Amino acid sequence: MTITDMPQNAAPDTPVSHPPTAVSDAPEFVSRAAPHVSRTQKRNPIKAGRDRLMTVLSVAAAVGGPLIGAIGFAMSYSTLAKKALTWGFSPDLAPWFPVGVDASIIVFLALDLYLIRKDTPWPLLRMAAHGMTFATIWFNASSQGRITGDPVRAASHGVMPLLFVIGVEAARRLFIKKTQLEAGTATDRIPLHRWILAPVATPRFYRRMRLHGVTSYPEMIRRQQDLTAYEQWLRRKYKDDISKASEDERLPMKMAAYGYTVAQALAMPEQQEREAEARAEEAERRRLDAETRREVAQKRAEADRLEAGGELEAVRARVEGNTAQARAHARAQASAAERAAELEEAALETAVIAEARAREAEAERKEAQEREAKAAADVRAAELERQAAEKRRLAAEADRVAAAEAQAIETAEIAEARQRAAEADRDAAETEKAAAETRRRAAEADRLAAEEAERKAVADAGVQAARKREAETEFAAAERRLAAAEVERRAVEIEDAAKLTSRERAVRKVARMALSAGLVPVGLGVAEIQRELCRVVSIADVQRETAVSSTDTASKYRQEAVELFASGYRLEQ
Repeated sequence: MTITDMPQNAAPDTPVSHPPTAVSDAPEFVSRAAPHVSRTQKRNPIKAGRDRLMTVLSVAAAVGGPLIGAIGFAMSYSTLAKKALTWGFSPDLAPWFPVGVDASIIVFLALDLYLIRKDTPWPLLRMAAHGMTFATIWFNASSQGRITGDPVRAASHGVMPLLFVIGVEAARRLFIKKTQLEAGTATDRIPLHRWILAPVATPRFYRRMRLHGVTSYPEMIRRQQDLTAYEQWLRRKYKDDISKASEDERLPMKMAAYGYTVAQALAMPEQQEREAEARAEEAERRRLDAETRREVAQKRAEADRLEAGGELEAVRARVEGNTAQARAHARAQASAAERAAELEEAALETAVIAEARAREAEAERKEAQEREAKAAADVRAAELERQAAEKRRLAAEADRVAAAEAQAIETAEIAEARQRAAEADRDAAETEKAAAETRRRAAEADRLAAEEAERKAVADAGVQAARKREAETEFAAAERRLAAAEVERRAVEIEDAAKLTSRERAVRKVARMALSAGLVPVGLGVAEIQRELCRVVSIADVQRETAVSSTDTASKYRQEAVELFASGYRLEQ
């Protein structure tokens, strides 16, 4: 056995997991047992006999306990009923006195057990039951006179109630232990021989068990052995100078005071690094999510701003078009009014001048030719008619020109206003198109975020499935290791019973290694067995399992295992 192997007095059936090791070249300090036992394995005959014995003892206790209690109750009842008459009780109340005394014991103990079952114990009930027990023992012992006068006679009357109480206390202890086992709070007791053989170290051992919540005594033994073996391994590695070891390698010694096992302490740095990486990844994920949400919000705000700006520009263009149209119409009306006023003024001036000239011409014509008065009057009337027609023509021409100018001005202003309105509508359409493009990009970003979340969910589901498969594989491997450990234990028991030498034990161990690796020697010759054994078990495996350094010795062990198979060796032998 090398220094890194577990000592043989370690708890062989204590379940220990295989946590990851953070320090290179550190040995694994675990027992060779696995956490679960397969139901298909062959039952141990020794355990079966022990189970039958426990069944017989349980039946005997179940039958004998109530029988002893009934006998003690009957004797106590008869004795106390008779004694109650001498103590002043009436004949009607005397039979109820022993019932009250003994029934109170049963009731108090039953209430105590019930409260323990409900995890609310009350010590006063147990003390009251013990007080009533002492009272009934005293009453029964003193019923035959002075106790010191005839102690044997007094003890014979007081022993039966005492036996009943002892039986009830035994049942109470069993009930409490069963309740603790069901609740998972049962704690192993440290054997008495350890307190005697190690009176100084055992109190510290007990203190560590209670402080660290270790309920299994073999588990605590295994922890202490693992720590001692690991410390010795460090001393051998650094030539008795543990101070040269790294901080991670010295973690088991530091963390042992806090209830950590060697495997847990060695795995702590890697576990803490994984947790730190997980926290960093979670923080990075939250930061990326926040950035994505912020970018989406910014894009939505930009789209809303552009949409509002487009609506504002459209309203502004519409108002400017209406304003320009109103101004053009007002200017056209003003120009037409001014032109009409100018024409009317010119017509008035022309009429005044023409009338003055006509009066002068008429005076001259009257002075020059009075004979042509009638003709001159006709000429003047014709001239006046012609001038009036001319004036009407000029006025109509002025009205037509003014109307044409007004219409031309109004048409140009309206066309310009409509062009500006069209340009405003085109700008509003472009703004709306930009807003629609922004909303489309935001929707695309939301879709990409949803796809990313879906991909992440699928990846998480795949990780969970992989972890489940890994757990199932580890469980199957643990069951196989347990089966191998059970086979090894049975083989060791058989070898101990046969009192084999260390060499014979090593040869049989090599044979068991071959059987565990799948070798089936039934129906094979010696050469075939040797060839199959060399295939499934190498020299290095033999050296490692038998703790030998010589390859020649390992080869001889393997050859002797072939001869052992040839002689008909099986696991049951």
